[in-house]
Amino acid sequence: MKHWGMRDTLSPLGLLLDVDGPIASPVSRTIATPSIITDLISLAGANVPIAFITGRSSTFIREKVVAPLRAAGLPESMRMYGVCEKGAVWFPITAAGMGEIVVDDSVALPAAAVDMLRNLVADGFSDTMFFDETKQVMVSVEQRTDADHGRYQAAAVEFNEAAFGVMVELGLGIRFGDRVVPDQAGTVGFRIDPTIISTDIESVTLDKDRGAERALAFFSESGTLPRVWRSVGDSRSDYLMADHLHAAGYDVSHVDVRPSDGILERPYPVIVEGSLIHDAAGAEFLRYWVDKLGLRKAATPN
Repeated sequence: MKHWGMRDTLSPLGLLLDVDGPIASPVSRTIATPSIITDLISLAGANVPIAFITGRSSTFIREKVVAPLRAAGLPESMRMYGVCEKGAVWFPITAAGMGEIVVDDSVALPAAAVDMLRNLVADGFSDTMFFDETKQVMVSVEQRTDADHGRYQAAAVEFNEAAFGVMVELGLGIRFGDRVVPDQAGTVGFRIDPTIISTDIESVTLDKDRGAERALAFFSESGTLPRVWRSVGDSRSDYLMADHLHAAGYDVSHVDVRPSDGILERPYPVIVEGSLIHDAAGAEFLRYWVDKLGLRKAATPN
């Protein structure tokens, strides 16, 4: 088995990873499985381009992903990148931490909408959810870790309806499920996108395919891109990462770590990790590739 290292000019693999679900536990909101840390470091050390493509904020990635990776010892030479808020915020990641953070303010919600949505949470929903103050472009509310999930889901239904009303009241073109209310110019610039633990209110131009495009552009600046890619995620929108790779002509498969939501029919393979879900499935996927590339010895402490 060939042992890939940084001296190789071409990596055998590239990874586009959602964070919540496959990497961070949706319960603890942390990287709760230690092997995920060590396996990511081993793969980065083998010159595998790794991009975290997430709706999370750069603050979350710094504290919950980059900090534990740095503490465990990121390699000095690697190709790692972060795309946050579904393509609105991006930055390189090195052994020293996160590099310059770039924010696309052109897709941000108006300040009046941000203020009204923040007040909506404070006035009626703060017992089950919190307003994510770390977001720089989109608005996100998230289940409190001390709140019962059933109670949160019931509250989220009410919040989403109220948030839709706020956006309509402000005259902002908004889409929520099958409902669409354009602005005065007849355009729809924003959408409401619920997940199992949060609701995002965001520009319609933001999504995981945009994040994938940005990551590939960054990696192409530092060397030849691998032909084989894997994308990993827990929501249907995460398939957009693989959609972009497939359309660009790469050999891609998508790993769905929450297939109970429905496996989408795609022209490329969709992988599930048996009965494993969320970060247990993500850990199994990373473990497979560390073993396949002959990196297990490097992943085991002396």
